[in-house]
Amino acid sequence: MSEPRQRVEADLQAARKAGERDKVATLGLLLSAIDNERIRAGEAVDEPRFLALVQKAIKQRKEASEQYRQGNREELASREEREAEILAAYLPEAADEGELRRAIAALIAEEELAGPAALGVIMPRMMARFRGRADGATINRLARELLEL
Repeated sequence: MSEPRQRVEADLQAARKAGERDKVATLGLLLSAIDNERIRAGEAVDEPRFLALVQKAIKQRKEASEQYRQGNREELASREEREAEILAAYLPEAADEGELRRAIAALIAEEELAGPAALGVIMPRMMARFRGRADGATINRLARELLEL
C-alpha cells in the first residue's frame, strides 16, 4: 500500500480535475493534518496514525454538524456531513456490531473479566484490534451491555 499522503494527493488531483470543490477543500485540510502530524512526530505518517487522523477529522465534523443543527444552520450541518463522508472513504470497512460483540464476549470469557474495571482491559485491546473499523463509543456500549453494567 502506498504512503497515505500519496493516496490523498492523488485523490486531491483527481478532485481538482473533476471540479469537486468540497472534496478539494476537505482533502486539502487532510493533507495539512498529515503534514502537521509528520512535523510533530518527526517522521512520515504511517497507516495507523493516518487512520487516527481520519477518525479524528470525522469525529470533529460530526460534532460540528450537531452544533450547526442545534443552531438551525442546516446548510452548514450538511456541508460538515459531506466532508465526513469524503473522509470516511479512507477508513477500512467498518466492523459490524455482531463481530464486535463476539470479540468482546470472547475476551471477557478468556480473561474472566467482570465489573466496571473490566472496561480498562477491554477498551485498549478492542480499540487496537479494530483500529479504523470501529469507534470507541460503540465498543464501550457493547462492552457495558455484555458486562451488564
